[in-house]
Amino acid sequence: MILIQFTGLSGSGKTTLAENVSNMLADNGYQVKIVDGDIYRQTVCKDLGFSKEDRCENIRRLFTISQDFVQSKIIVLMSVINPYEEVRQEIGQYKFVRTVFVDCSIDNLIKRDPKGLYKKALLPDDDSNKIKNFTGISAVYETPSKVDLVLKTDIETVPVSTQKLYHFIVNNLSDL
Repeated sequence: MILIQFTGLSGSGKTTLAENVSNMLADNGYQVKIVDGDIYRQTVCKDLGFSKEDRCENIRRLFTISQDFVQSKIIVLMSVINPYEEVRQEIGQYKFVRTVFVDCSIDNLIKRDPKGLYKKALLPDDDSNKIKNFTGISAVYETPSKVDLVLKTDIETVPVSTQKLYHFIVNNLSDL
């Protein structure tokens, strides 16, 4: 099976695309599981903060969970910001892993801001509502140097990106 390791800033469309392609895959008879970073942050990774070390540990734990699904012949969509190249490469060395960069400009993300997170991240430092260590604003996001697919969600529609991702996954199943 295959594990899709998403990477992209908050609001770029990782979860939307994972949900859409998961439905398409299931409709076509594939078993699929979304491992969503936001959900696992509330359970398995709730003891972790947002330091570099904790963010890397978060990804490693999600990968371990994902490996179990892959071994059970389930397609895994690991939807998480995944900001560090070092960890993406560490995971990407496995034959069954493909890396998908969900790329959207920071200007478009600030305009979209569906959860209001960028607005809070851009507040003055003395504002008690400010989100500190927000990836892409006040915390590092390393643009990936090696990916298997780029989805430009600020210029593609959701259906176009979903179709590209679906075909990418199905075509890569035959390579494994």
